Amino acid sequence: MKGIVIKSTGSRYLVKAGDRVYDSVLKGKLRLEGRKTTNPVAVGDFVELEVESSGETSIVSIHPRKNYIIRKSINLSKQAQILASNMDQAVLIATLVFPRTSLGFIDRFLVTAEAYSIPAIIVFNKCDLLDDHLRQVQQAVISIYTSAGYPCYEVSSYNDAEIKALINVFKDKTTLLTGHSGVGKSTFTNALEPGLNLKTGEISAAHAKGMHTTTFAELHALNFGGNIIDTPGIKELGLVEMKKEEVGHYFPEIRSRMQGCRFNNCLHVNEPKCAVLAGVEAGDISPERYYSYLGILNGEEMDWKEWEIR
Repeated sequence: MKGIVIKSTGSRYLVKAGDRVYDSVLKGKLRLEGRKTTNPVAVGDFVELEVESSGETSIVSIHPRKNYIIRKSINLSKQAQILASNMDQAVLIATLVFPRTSLGFIDRFLVTAEAYSIPAIIVFNKCDLLDDHLRQVQQAVISIYTSAGYPCYEVSSYNDAEIKALINVFKDKTTLLTGHSGVGKSTFTNALEPGLNLKTGEISAAHAKGMHTTTFAELHALNFGGNIIDTPGIKELGLVEMKKEEVGHYFPEIRSRMQGCRFNNCLHVNEPKCAVLAGVEAGDISPERYYSYLGILNGEEMDWKEWEIR
C-alpha cells in the first residue's frame, strides 16, 4: 500500500494512503538505514505500508526521492536532519523586524536550496510593521536578491488581498515553508488556506525572537491545489559539507560569471583576471552577497550588520 508521509514525530509517522491516514512505525531495518541523518524517513516521502499481524501499520520501504533538503546542526554534534523531500520549491519567510532575519541566514538557506537543486523564493512578511525607513531598507534588500535571480514578495499575513495574490505561487506545487521562529509561518499558512487553524505563537518581548509553535514538520493539502510542508522554526542553519571550489556554484550570480575567470580553479578571492571580482567591482554582484560567499568559503559565522543599508 503506497502512501505519503504527512507528519513525522520522531518515532511515529502519519502516512496518508488514499482517503485514510495511518499512524505508522518504521520497520527495524529502515531505522538502521538512517545512519547519516537523524531521520531515515521524512515528510514528503512516498512509502510502502504493511499491516502487521498485531494490527499496527509499518513503513517497510521508501520510494526513491525526487529531491530532499538537509538541515545540519551548528552545534558540536553536527547531526544532519532531512527537513523534507519531493518538493517543487522552497519558500523562506523572512522579516525585517520581530524577529530580524539576517542576510547571512537568507544566503545560507539559498545556498542549501541550490545545493539540492530546489527553486527558492523569499517572502518578506510583517510589512505592516515597517516605517518609511524600513520600507526603503526592505526594497534595498529585495533588490539584492532579485538581481541574483530569486523571486521576492512582500506581504502582511493579515492582508487578504496580498495573500490571495500569492495563490498562484503555491498552486499545484509541493512547497517547503521555512524560516526563523516567529516570522509568521503558521499565520501565513492559515491566511493562505483558511480552515487549517495552525497554532500561532508569540514573540518574546525580551529578545524579539519567536517561540516554537510548530514542533514537527507536517504536510498540509491546499484546497486550490498543491501542498505546504510546514517546518519547525530554524534558529541557525548549518550548511552541508562542500569543497571550497564548489561554493561559488551555489551563488547564481557567481556561477554565471565563473567561465570568464582566467583559472579553472579560481576561488574568486584575489586571483588575477577573475571575472567574479570584476563583477563585484562593477556592481553587478552585490557586496553583501559576495561577503556571504567569503564567509561560507572560510567556514565563518558572519557578523555582518545586514540591515544597516543606507
